[in-house]
Amino acid sequence: MRIAVSADGSNGLEAGVSQHFGRCPYYTLVDVDDDVVRAVQVVANPHYPDHVPGVVPRFIHGRGADVMLTGGMGRRAVTLFTELGVTPVTGAAGTVRQALEAYARGQLSGAAPCRESTHGCGPDHEHGRG
Repeated sequence: MRIAVSADGSNGLEAGVSQHFGRCPYYTLVDVDDDVVRAVQVVANPHYPDHVPGVVPRFIHGRGADVMLTGGMGRRAVTLFTELGVTPVTGAAGTVRQALEAYARGQLSGAAPCRESTHGCGPDHEHGRG
């Protein structure tokens, strides 16, 4: 399984989780097999800082992700990820490693769009958790 995590830095598992998947500078792609990390790849977000709604879900899907972990995302992104067969999961925080561990323990699941907007999160947004 390949899990994409929105990241504020390029330092892999130790990067902080970005609170908005589309407006982050990096994505950490983690290949996990039987709860063991097999590979870690950091890719720059080619759409940062000029976030265009709807583009990033296709970019993440094109990288082979099965799951997208992030702090938050808008309603349209949740729908697009779901249509593409990528499971969106919001409410992630801490480092990429901590978010992956929480996901593996079942403490992160589901996606609730940011409450303030249907197209993305603002600087003072609230994230829902499913």
